[in-house]
Amino acid sequence: MAEPNTPAKPRTVCLVGDIHGYITKLQNLWSNLEKTIAPSDFQWALVIFLGDYCDRGRNTKEVINFLISLPSRYPNQSHVFLCGNHDFALAAFLGILPSPFDGSEFSETWKEYAMNEERERWYKGEGYENMHLQGRRWAGRMVGFNHAKNTEYKGSIYDAAPTFESYGVPHGSADLMRAVPDEHKKFLADLVWVHEEDNVSIEIEEGGLKNCKLIAVHAGLEKGKGVEEQLKYLKAKDTRISKVEPLSGRKNVWDIPEELSKSPTIVVSGHHGKVHMEGLRLIIDRGGGLENSPVAALVLPSKKMVHDTD
Repeated sequence: MAEPNTPAKPRTVCLVGDIHGYITKLQNLWSNLEKTIAPSDFQWALVIFLGDYCDRGRNTKEVINFLISLPSRYPNQSHVFLCGNHDFALAAFLGILPSPFDGSEFSETWKEYAMNEERERWYKGEGYENMHLQGRRWAGRMVGFNHAKNTEYKGSIYDAAPTFESYGVPHGSADLMRAVPDEHKKFLADLVWVHEEDNVSIEIEEGGLKNCKLIAVHAGLEKGKGVEEQLKYLKAKDTRISKVEPLSGRKNVWDIPEELSKSPTIVVSGHHGKVHMEGLRLIIDRGGGLENSPVAALVLPSKKMVHDTD
């Protein structure tokens, strides 16, 4: 008698929170994921990095080297590298964002926030004349105390000085444009602003598994704006926008947009400096880029949390 068809085992999905230049934390987290997940499951896992690879920590260069190495070291895995707001700003400074598709200049992005230029001391060095707003803010010279992070600013409002230093140049120097290897520039240029995945399984409180669509975006999707409209401009990388809210928003991107409640959709992000799991809204950023806080990953379908410190 023929064996009944057994349902396919759900694919393992690893959702890796913000790394922020901490290579040792990343290496330890990866090692702990490898120990925690069954070898056959880890070998074929989908690994989604939720963005913010640079700034705050001292080892951005080494972090990007590690991430670039993964596809050849783990050829059966699938790797998705999302763009975070810090990565967007670094790419803006390096001049590797796609040009606005309407032919406008990046200087058009300054206007909405011009009142902040003096306070944030935007970059005004080589190449600034047609640099996206976030690149100028990223390489600016912000001084004082960051009350939100409870720490001093590290060079700029983005805490970018450690990234400059990891490539061997002082903060705010245009020499970074030449110091960053082409391989790293390609990695940054290729980062996706959003990723959609079908047939992702997640354990639910009632028991058992729920099969869902998954949308991964660094900060979240805006409430009050159509989801399809947002997905369209995120996929197109619309660099006319001064501040891309799904990469950098806070309260306005915290919840799942109501229209996604019609069909089960996981929305996963990093960015927010905390871990929050409510229904299908997953926020994975245990460390927030702080030196003494861990880096975390969430494993699906089990919703097991793994840290670099485990």
